[in-house]
Amino acid sequence: MRFNALFRVFFILYCIEAGLFLLFAPWSLGWDRAVYQLPSGAALRAFALHPLLRGALSGFGLVHLVWSVHDLAELISRWRLRADPALRTDPSSP
Repeated sequence: MRFNALFRVFFILYCIEAGLFLLFAPWSLGWDRAVYQLPSGAALRAFALHPLLRGALSGFGLVHLVWSVHDLAELISRWRLRADPALRTDPSSP
């Protein structure tokens, strides 16, 4: 496997992991516990617990998941084209 393909696989795995974490972590009890342990004032706690921030983080996680699905589909299509030359289209042929 070439370095480029290996890098792409690692990037896809990163996007899946980060996407799932960002999608679910802001709504978990662990998030609430971690925010309540912040040494800062109540304003930062209120901001970190606000549903708009949680939704924005979940949306960012969803973007990561969509990106990983897109890259995975592109990687699979490239592998299929490389494995089966009959799938390649030649623009010079009629």
